[in-house]
Amino acid sequence: MPAIAIVVIAATGGTDNWPHLFSNVIPRATLRTVTLLAGVATIAAVVGVVTAWLVASCEFPGRRVLSGLLVLPLAIPAYLGAYAFAEFFSFTGPIQSAYRALFGFQTSRDYWFPEVRTTGGAMLVLSSVLYPYVYLSARSMFLMQGRAAADVARTLGAGPLKVFARIQIPMARPAIMVGLTLVAMETLNDIGAVEYLGVQTLTFSIFDTWLNRGSLAGAAQIACIMLVFVICLMMVERAARRRQRFASQKTTAAVHDSVRLKLAGWKRWAASLACLLPPVIGFAIPVFVLGGYALRRLEQFASSRLLSALWHSVLVSGSTAIIAVLLAFLLAYAARTTRSRLNAAAGRFASFGYGVPGTVLAIGVLIPLANFDNALDAFLRANFGISTGLLLSGTGFAIIYACTVRFLTMAEGTIDAGFHKLSPHLDMASRTLGRTSSQTLWSVLVPMMRPATLTAALLVFIESMKELSATIMLRPFNFNTLATLVYEDASRAKVEDAGVPAMIIVAVGLIPVFLVSRSLDKANG
Repeated sequence: MPAIAIVVIAATGGTDNWPHLFSNVIPRATLRTVTLLAGVATIAAVVGVVTAWLVASCEFPGRRVLSGLLVLPLAIPAYLGAYAFAEFFSFTGPIQSAYRALFGFQTSRDYWFPEVRTTGGAMLVLSSVLYPYVYLSARSMFLMQGRAAADVARTLGAGPLKVFARIQIPMARPAIMVGLTLVAMETLNDIGAVEYLGVQTLTFSIFDTWLNRGSLAGAAQIACIMLVFVICLMMVERAARRRQRFASQKTTAAVHDSVRLKLAGWKRWAASLACLLPPVIGFAIPVFVLGGYALRRLEQFASSRLLSALWHSVLVSGSTAIIAVLLAFLLAYAARTTRSRLNAAAGRFASFGYGVPGTVLAIGVLIPLANFDNALDAFLRANFGISTGLLLSGTGFAIIYACTVRFLTMAEGTIDAGFHKLSPHLDMASRTLGRTSSQTLWSVLVPMMRPATLTAALLVFIESMKELSATIMLRPFNFNTLATLVYEDASRAKVEDAGVPAMIIVAVGLIPVFLVSRSLDKANG
């Protein structure tokens, strides 16, 4: 429905704004978006692939600890990273202050320092918190297949760099493309970081055209261009996975027994530094800045403003998690029990929502809901003298709807993976013992699926709590979540006041990061 609504609004909204949009807004915003995507993807690919190869294939000081630390930036939403970096590298921040003290400079005119509020700064911020998507996918592939093939290549006389470039990178290409697709989708979705850093992307243009220029049709027309970006990204990712598939002939135990390349001399310390810098930049700096502000404002934990935002976040995230898990369970169970084109198509449509930026979803969700509210209110007024007001679009329901659409694929993937771990013979054995299909579901499958279901609910809950793009455009008046509370304070140049809610978001975001890191350590050593 959101996608259809966007296309209809764009097609029927008139052409009054087209000259302005196509001459001033769309060309520049598209160029900046493509530039930002290319820069973020390049940096994330280099950092993610190199660090994944080092921890999977080499032995150096601190490897086991660093392999876990490299995942930590996933707990930092991009908008928090932007606020922290702007403070950290500002004129009064610790870096420039130390620089002036070291060389005796007095004012900013006495020296040159790179500006964070640029497209390059946005590339640095986004890539520093998004590279773990590439790192996780590439690391798993290197451990499962790359090390086994590397052992064979080394016995044939190939050196480490040749093995990496000629064997492991091509084998890991499908997994790397999956990670890069996630990086690109998150970059397209971001609005808090690019707005704060002054980079006018297509996402920001939708926000600006709708709310600041009052042109819903123009925003929908830009949103259609964003949908084209999303579809192209998905097609490229699926094509990359179809073209290259590899199967490892080694068992898990054999993979664990593969010998890592032991680095010596300066190379071992260079590898440690290369794996330490990304989590320091992507996690330690934001926590240092925002955590410092939070420690100086501990009294905010008792403020009604923060408690209200926390309650709204829990309400929205909890409702989204419940609805998404129920729908995901229905899709995954249908795919397990009945193989049909309809079920397969439903699964593909469910996965499409994650790639749609929150600003695009906001338009596609709000207008149909508002039309429904207005029609219902007019009907009840005319026939019963009752006014319902904005029953759906004027409450948190619109945010829940948008988050459910966006994060349903996350829940569906987790639950579907859980179902794949259960042998189909369980269903057959239960039926032969006289149980019906519904009894088999409730007494056999549901209890065994509890870990996967809880994991899916946790992931959706946390991602919904961090979501800003859709929330900032769909929230009713006087309805703040933790994400919008941080956004409001930062927009008023009061990043210090955003420290406490920001650290709550980071603390919650660390839960899935810890679970992912622990599962990888158990599986891969």
